[in-house]
Amino acid sequence: MNSIHPDARIGANVSIDSFTTIHADVEIGEGTWIGSNVTIFDGARIGKNCKIFPGAVISAVPQDLKYDGEKTFTIIGDNTTIREFVTINKGTNALGKTEVGANCLLMAYVHVAHDCIIGNHVILANSVNLAGHVTIEEWAILEGYVGVSQFVRIGTHSFIGGQTGVRKDVPPFVKAAREPLSYAGINSVGLRRRGYTQESVNEIQEIYRIIYQQGYTVNKALGIVEQETAVSPHRDKILSFIRSAERGIMRGFNAIQQE
Repeated sequence: MNSIHPDARIGANVSIDSFTTIHADVEIGEGTWIGSNVTIFDGARIGKNCKIFPGAVISAVPQDLKYDGEKTFTIIGDNTTIREFVTINKGTNALGKTEVGANCLLMAYVHVAHDCIIGNHVILANSVNLAGHVTIEEWAILEGYVGVSQFVRIGTHSFIGGQTGVRKDVPPFVKAAREPLSYAGINSVGLRRRGYTQESVNEIQEIYRIIYQQGYTVNKALGIVEQETAVSPHRDKILSFIRSAERGIMRGFNAIQQE
């Protein structure tokens, strides 16, 4: 037996298994499947053809003592899969929403805190935990048991190894691993799978060689990249991301070893 509020707006061909609770201010797009024992609170906006597995809790109030009952939202894009016991909290007044993009996979026991923004095609493996205000750009992959601190940004097409803590911003196109988290090369396999040419992969590799492997300060390295490498969308994305990194970016492994 389910508990579905009559004011909930549920699209065509939505399947809802037993013992699920859906509150009043909820929208669910057509073709979505919701497993048993799922709870969906007010403010949830769930897209089309999503899959939400048993035990998930969507749009619960933030675990933030400053939250005072304001109306905020949890937005989930089309074709996203949310596995068992995932928890996604709604936003606060700071942003007004928590958002998970389209075509994402959130594996079992993932936690997404208030005001996080997750882009399209992101994969969060088992037990990834995101603190509030985290931004993850499209196509990023976080392996199991990764913990991400508040306000951290993780760049597009990046890959973060399991059982690591992310306390600084992770630039686009890189692999990150070890403890403390540090640069471990570029995500060449992922880039090739997504259609990047070998020439583009080589260009990205050269940019990060300058930034992480030549011993320059970050500002000096960015200046060299701007002067000595060809203009391209990925180069500009790297420069823009790092220059806007208020928390700073993760270190290179060699720099950590020298401390």
